[in-house]
Amino acid sequence: MRMDLSPLRDSRDFRLLFGSGMIGMFGTFLTLIAVPLQMKQLTDSPLAVGLVSAAEFVPMVVCGLWGGAIADAMDRRKIILYTEVGLCLTVAILLVNALLPDPQVWVLYVVGAMSAGFGSLQRPSLESLMPRVVRHDQLAAAAALSAFRWNVGAIVAPGLSGLIAAAYGVAAAYAINVATFLVSLVLLWLVKAPPQAEDAPPASIRSMAEGVRYAVGRPDLMGTYLVDVAAMVFAFSTALYPFLADQVGSPESLGLFYSAAAVGSLIASVTSGWTNHVHRHGMGVIIAALVWGLAVALAAVMPNMWGILAFFALAGAADMISGVFRATIWNQTIPDSYRGRLAGIELLSYTSGPMLGNARAGLMDHLGGTRFSLGAGGMLCVGAVVALAGLLPKFRDYDARTDEHAVRERARREELATQAPGPTASAP
Repeated sequence: MRMDLSPLRDSRDFRLLFGSGMIGMFGTFLTLIAVPLQMKQLTDSPLAVGLVSAAEFVPMVVCGLWGGAIADAMDRRKIILYTEVGLCLTVAILLVNALLPDPQVWVLYVVGAMSAGFGSLQRPSLESLMPRVVRHDQLAAAAALSAFRWNVGAIVAPGLSGLIAAAYGVAAAYAINVATFLVSLVLLWLVKAPPQAEDAPPASIRSMAEGVRYAVGRPDLMGTYLVDVAAMVFAFSTALYPFLADQVGSPESLGLFYSAAAVGSLIASVTSGWTNHVHRHGMGVIIAALVWGLAVALAAVMPNMWGILAFFALAGAADMISGVFRATIWNQTIPDSYRGRLAGIELLSYTSGPMLGNARAGLMDHLGGTRFSLGAGGMLCVGAVVALAGLLPKFRDYDARTDEHAVRERARREELATQAPGPTASAP
C-alpha cells in the first residue's frame, strides 16, 4: 500500500519537474483566487466574474490542440521554458495593473485568455516529457506521485492563497506568484531531457489530424478518453455544492464540499503502492469509474453533511485511481512521436468533461431538484461506463504484459537503455 517513491529517488529530472510543479501550483492558485476576487472588487458583478472563465475557454481549446502538435515537432524542454516565461509575464502584467490607481477590468479578461493559452501550449509538452525522464516500469508510480502533488496543492494552496489575497491584497498575491514562477523556471531550466528526433513531423493541421486518427484507431486509448468524459459529464456536479450545503443546513461548510474529493484523492495517492502490481489497467479504469458514479449517487441519499462528504471523498479516491491507470496506459503505450498530440487530446477530454458536467447538473437540478440531479447523474455514469465497457472489448481486456503497443514500447525503451551510457532515466 505504501507509495512508491522510486521515480523521485532514481530520476534527477523527475525530481526537478516534481519540485517545479509543487512551487508552480501554489503560485497558480494565488492567481486563480486573486483574479475573480479583484474582478468582484472592481465590478461587484457575478456575471463579470463568470465571464473570466468564458474568456479562457477558446484559447484553452485552440492552444491545447496546437500545443500537442508542436510538442511532437519541437524541443519540448524549450517549449516548456518559453511558455513558463510567458506565464510569468502574464502575472507580471496583472501585478502592474493591480498597482495602478485605477486598475482596468479589460486587462483581467485579456490576460486571463493569454494565461490559458500559454498553459494549454505548455501542458502537452509537460505531459509527454514524463516517459523521457522516468523508467518504463516506474511510470505508474510517477503518475501516482504527480497526483499526490496535485492533491496536496488542491487542499493546501487554495486556503493559503485566499488568506494572502484577503489579508494583503491581490497585488501581493500576484507578486508572490511572479516569484514562484521565477523559482519554477530555474528548476525547469535544469532539466536535461533529450530533444526531439530530427525527422519529427512539422507542426500543422495535417499532423494534428494524424494524431486524431492514431487515437481513433486504438480502442484501448479511446476507452481512456470516453470513460473519463462519460464519468465527468454524468457525475461531475460541483455547481450543485452551494445548494447542497444550504439543504443540509450548513452553508458555512461549503468549502468542505469542494475539498472532500481532494482529501479522498490524497488518501488514495499515499496508499497507491498496490497500483504497481495491476496490469489490466483498462479494467482498473472501468472499476474506478463505476465506484466514482456509485459514490456520487449514494451521496445524493445521505441525510446529513458528513455522509455526503464521506462519499464525495470516496469518489475523489476513485477518480485518482482512474487517473493513475489512464496515465499509465498513455505513458507505456503511446510512441514518443505521437505523445504530444495525444496529450493535447487528453487535455481537451479532462477539461471539457467537467464543464459539460456542471451544465448537465444545473439542467437536471432545474428539472428535478439538487438531490435528483446528483443521484441520477451518478447512476447515468454507471450505465454509461457499463455500456462503454461492453462496446470496447480491447479496452476492457487491456493487459500491459501482453498488449502489442505496450510490449513494443517497452522493448524500444530497453534497447535504448542498453545503447545509452550511464543512467537510463532520460531515455526518450
